[in-house]
Amino acid sequence: MNSRFLAALAVTVLCGALSGCSKKVASAPPPAPYKGAAETPAPARSAPSQSPARSEVAATNERSRMPDAATRATIQELLNRIQDAYFDYDKHTLRPDAEVALKRDAQTLSDIIRQYPDFKLTVEGHCDSRGSEEYNLALGDARAKQAKEYLATLGLPADQLQLISYGKDRPVCNDQDEECWQKNRRAHLTQAQ
Repeated sequence: MNSRFLAALAVTVLCGALSGCSKKVASAPPPAPYKGAAETPAPARSAPSQSPARSEVAATNERSRMPDAATRATIQELLNRIQDAYFDYDKHTLRPDAEVALKRDAQTLSDIIRQYPDFKLTVEGHCDSRGSEEYNLALGDARAKQAKEYLATLGLPADQLQLISYGKDRPVCNDQDEECWQKNRRAHLTQAQ
């Protein structure tokens, strides 16, 4: 009988504590258990915390700012299909064939990278071996900018396109003839490192 009385008293004290002012409940520590109610443990109360589902969503949102390995592979496949944009000698304006080369898979690429705001692509500007290092770096930069502007008009986010000029430092061909020089006058699109 005495244990029933103590259990009822403990329940009454807990109900009274829980039914108090809500502002005080959040800041007040839980009431001390009644010494005589050792066999009836009081329910544990913890500080309010984020629910597991909410923290998983937050973790997913953080992860989703960059693509996973499978998505990166898909992006690389698209980049491999997009041909380099070639330029005429001493020019940085896009030729019609260069526009076609950039346009082919740009919409699909745009749809993918827009989902990952921290993911970047690099537009590389390249030149042939003629001319000074400084001149070719400037020309390569102008070619990369022209390609970036065109890709932005196709829907790729400009803030996700970085520029770099390699000038004449990374040729794809080393022969000293017009056919080889043409291969080196280009803009190339890659995943940023």
